[in-house]
Order: sequence, then C-alpha cells, then structure tokens
Amino acid sequence: MILEQAVLDVVPGRESEFEWAFGEARELISASPGFLGLELLRCLETSSRYLLLVRWESLEAHTVGFRQGPSYERWSSLLHEFYSPFPVVEHYSSALSTSASVV
Repeated sequence: MILEQAVLDVVPGRESEFEWAFGEARELISASPGFLGLELLRCLETSSRYLLLVRWESLEAHTVGFRQGPSYERWSSLLHEFYSPFPVVEHYSSALSTSASVV
C-alpha cells in the first residue's frame, strides 16, 4: 500500500466551496482502479489548511492510473482553483507501524 499525502492550502474564505467541490471530486478518485480510501482533514490551527491522505495499491495506480486517466481533468477543474500555493504531493510506504492496544 502507498500513502499519498498533500497539504492543501485553500484560499481563505473559500473553505465551504472547496469542501463542496471535494465532495463531488471524491466520487471521481474513488472510482479509480487501485484506490483504497482517503481522508480529508481540516487543520485546527489554520482553518483554510487541509491534509489529504489517499491510500493506493501502488504508486502507479495514482501517478499513471488516476493522473493520466479520464477523470483527472474533471478532478483538476473542480479543485485546483482553490489552492494557494499549489500543493506538493508526496508518496510514502510503511517503514514502521504500531497501533494503540485496547485494554
């Protein structure tokens, strides 16, 4: 599994519009082969900042399958206008994992 991470700085004052557009865009990405799930988290300290975490089966599922696929143009048109600056997207694989135990 690959984890895609992007910090999304949204133009202040456009957060509600962004969240609505992301709701529509979510349908596009979730239909992409190799997509495993996502989380969109809103920053508590900076209300116009979001953290996007997307789980993929492989790096190529994102970089080739989604970004070069038929839905990416619509994804871009829905979301890219909200970013300032444009986000850096990075991919991670597991190096160490642990979870809290429940007693």
